[in-house]
Amino acid sequence: MRTPNLADRLSMANAAKKAQLERAKHMAEDPERTQRLKARDEIAAARNRRITEREAARRAAREQQAAELAARQAAEGAAREAERKAREEAQARRLAEQTAREAAEAAEREAMLAARRAGRKKKKRTGR
Repeated sequence: MRTPNLADRLSMANAAKKAQLERAKHMAEDPERTQRLKARDEIAAARNRRITEREAARRAAREQQAAELAARQAAEGAAREAERKAREEAQARRLAEQTAREAAEAAEREAMLAARRAGRKKKKRTGR
């Protein structure tokens, strides 16, 4: 067997390149490959649609939860405000009742003092 010289090696390299180029052309023109690529693209598009739909559903769920939380917080705030107003009104009523009671007691004391004074003046006048 003889050793290939430079020209032989170059011609074998060119032949290999041509064969590889022919195989690549044949694969590029293959209708089955085109169908496989088309099917793969459709699968990828369907996957992307599903991912987008899931993300939209997650986003909608988060927005709904945020809205529910805001509504719950608003309701709690309104309840706290109503409770605070009720406490303030009850306190104002108690204060008004206490003021009225104190005024009645003061009026009663004044009446008793006036009666005592009147009795003392009467005693002075009668000379007893």
